[in-house]
Amino acid sequence: MGRAARLMVLLSFLAGPLGAEEFRTFPGHGGPVMSVAVDAAGKTLLTASFDNSAGLWTLPGGAPRWLEGHAAAVNTAIFLPGGRAATGSDDFTVILWDLASGTALRTLEGHKGKVFGLAATADGARLASASWDGSVRIWDTGTGQSLAELTEHDGPVNAVAWSADASRLYTASHDGTLLEWDTLDWRPLRRLAAHGFGINVIALDETAGWIAYGALDGGTRVLDLATGAVLADLTADRRPILALARSPDGGRIAVGDGQGYIMVVETGTWRIEYDFHAALHGPIWALAFTRSGAGIVAGGIADEAYLWPLGAGEDAPRMAEIERRFHVDPGEVSNGERQFMRKCSICHTLRGDGRRRAGPPLEGLFGRKAGSVPGYPYSDAVRASGLVWTAETIDALFDLGPEHYIPGTKMPMQRIARPEDRADLIAFLKRETDVE
Repeated sequence: MGRAARLMVLLSFLAGPLGAEEFRTFPGHGGPVMSVAVDAAGKTLLTASFDNSAGLWTLPGGAPRWLEGHAAAVNTAIFLPGGRAATGSDDFTVILWDLASGTALRTLEGHKGKVFGLAATADGARLASASWDGSVRIWDTGTGQSLAELTEHDGPVNAVAWSADASRLYTASHDGTLLEWDTLDWRPLRRLAAHGFGINVIALDETAGWIAYGALDGGTRVLDLATGAVLADLTADRRPILALARSPDGGRIAVGDGQGYIMVVETGTWRIEYDFHAALHGPIWALAFTRSGAGIVAGGIADEAYLWPLGAGEDAPRMAEIERRFHVDPGEVSNGERQFMRKCSICHTLRGDGRRRAGPPLEGLFGRKAGSVPGYPYSDAVRASGLVWTAETIDALFDLGPEHYIPGTKMPMQRIARPEDRADLIAFLKRETDVE
């Protein structure tokens, strides 16, 4: 889209009803925001974060109420009918919440990998959960019973969507396929897409007869539900695609990617109406339209969600305007600090700062028993490990990777391969976490 055309789009947005929304942020999380959802009435926002919690916000603004119960990052959060919500986490569980009281109704267990996608039937009676264990589970939300386990995909499953009458379920996987299921007998009816790269997200509009998907390689396509034919190819040479959202009236979809752009597309002609570099230093992981369709809520590398009025233009505030320390030029910090910023800083602080974090503060780390910081919800694996944090145990943790060194831990899967990098990190931690 040329500069003149972009200007006309911007002016039309500002002149029309889309100017009703105002820019705002929703601060309070202690880690990146992985999921956002707006309720059907448009009065409440739900956010899910790497800090192990979900936040419930009254729109247009106000202090949040925190939903706490997961033992690891919360990847997805959705509203359910009847004043309820559901969240899925790296701790392999789904929690159903009563929003009036902010308490957990029940925890759904059975997955053997992180839960990355959730979708509920229109009446909220059944819930589908997509997991990186390669399965989709169907749950009765009233009883918590697992009704079915779908294992047709050959890789982690990232996204799910129900048809309006709940007769069909659509699932997307890292194996590059998009499947349609008959929910009467839970058999796969057809493969709508075989993309070749992992499919991360989907958006469905049955009334208009299309389903859209976004993939690891940046592929963004809209398919005809009846035939599977490609109705539109919205690929914009940005990768990966991490978020898709459909507006309440179905007139627009929004696309978020790993390079920090939000693209808004009009679904009547599949014309790009709006394209905005929303996060200069990180990805867009989550998108949702406001009820009016005049604003877009986004989550990403920042520790807060953002709401932009559509048509705010290139002068609008950016997400994560201040660079996180792991974006700093390697020449400006020591290698040990660089390793800490890259591998540890999203979950941990060197000293307690009172902010919400996925992991406990590291102050006094050396000589401390693993799982011993009061008030922090450790996994059972860490509590039972018997480990004491020393130079040797920290070296082994990052040499083997947390999932191998402490099987069952909810620590993110990561390694530091080079011994000299691990040694530099340990020296930095010794210096910066010493309480004496």
